[in-house]
Amino acid sequence: MAILKVYGTAISTCTSRVLACLYEMGMGSDFELMEVNVMAREQKHPSYLSTKNPFGQVPAFEDGDLTIFESRAINRYIVTKYKEVGPNLLRLDNIKESAMVDVWLEVESQNFNPPISIIVYQILVRPKFGGTADEKLVEANVEKLEKVLDVYEERLSKSEYLAGDFYSLADLNHIPYTYYLLKTSKASLITSRPHVKAWWENITSRPAFNKIAEGLSLGG
Repeated sequence: MAILKVYGTAISTCTSRVLACLYEMGMGSDFELMEVNVMAREQKHPSYLSTKNPFGQVPAFEDGDLTIFESRAINRYIVTKYKEVGPNLLRLDNIKESAMVDVWLEVESQNFNPPISIIVYQILVRPKFGGTADEKLVEANVEKLEKVLDVYEERLSKSEYLAGDFYSLADLNHIPYTYYLLKTSKASLITSRPHVKAWWENITSRPAFNKIAEGLSLGG
């Protein structure tokens, strides 16, 4: 297999989402991480904008003559193209299970990610740039995330994973931001919900998580 290239940095939630997918698919030896110094704003350089991601973000992904961006789209591409290589993370051979994976992929991107990303940014990222967290903004998004996680708690009381009793891309895509959330003072959002906590411990017991955890150093 040709060497795949991931342009980004392991500390980035979106980059690590793609790395986790590649490791989960058993493709750890098939890709190269092309380090992009986001602190130096290399992702905003004209050459990166014109050839990798016109929005100036990481990651970007190359597979031969194909270059794509947006971590969730990259993961779907990897799991679809290389479905014979690793686990069936989209359940493409079962229309009902595949539909449930799609539902929870959408939940992660539309309901879970917006509040958790703001909480993590305010508490962990802003202080690293000399700022302070906007506590009102944090609390407003904690309230939103609580409602989302209440739905997760109910769902996970009935199935081992979000889409059913099988691990899928819907579970994997949650890993980076949840990991960082647990490094903040709002960790109880996860740990106080027994089924959510058990799910988290389950999905982070997989080898793919161990391979990306070292790079997720933002929270110290």
